[in-house]
Amino acid sequence: MKTTNYRLQTEIENLTPQSQKAWFENYIKEVLESDKPYYAKADYIGLSFQELQNKIDYVTADIKELQQLKKRLTDAKLIAQEVTASVLQEYGIDRLDGTAISSLTITPQKTSTKDTLIIKDADALLQLGYAKVTVTVDEKAVAEAMKTLETMNEIDRFVEIQTVTQSTPAKLKINPRKGRVNNQASELLRLVESQAA
Repeated sequence: MKTTNYRLQTEIENLTPQSQKAWFENYIKEVLESDKPYYAKADYIGLSFQELQNKIDYVTADIKELQQLKKRLTDAKLIAQEVTASVLQEYGIDRLDGTAISSLTITPQKTSTKDTLIIKDADALLQLGYAKVTVTVDEKAVAEAMKTLETMNEIDRFVEIQTVTQSTPAKLKINPRKGRVNNQASELLRLVESQAA
């Protein structure tokens, strides 16, 4: 990415809905009324917009890479928390106090259930009027209809409720010290690493 901008590019970048567009309009007029050849004017205006688009593309690519990095780091952190919790549980440790942090604790394993609607006969439900504009079964309406006895009897033979159980493994929770800014964390980490080596 180039580090210097054309003046026109800078002017464009500083435009906002609240800014004075008259200033920008006058600058465009100055460019068009200058002594420079028409092709130089066209290049100046066109390249300014191209450079701005290049910057937008560059930032878009960076955002995409950062989102991928964030997901990878979040997944890695979750795996590390689960493995660390498992090791601590293996040693019979449910709490480990620290000096830089308050403590390490283990969140208990959670199990949650969720009902999933399975459409057995979509055509029959469509004929009964449970449809969206795109003529597909309106699963929200069907799920709501299953909540009342009157409408449930009408559609019961066309749907099935399945219960899905999902477990979230125990993971490590880091409890920071409350009301205390810790500027010594990096020194403590170095000290711990040097003692462990």
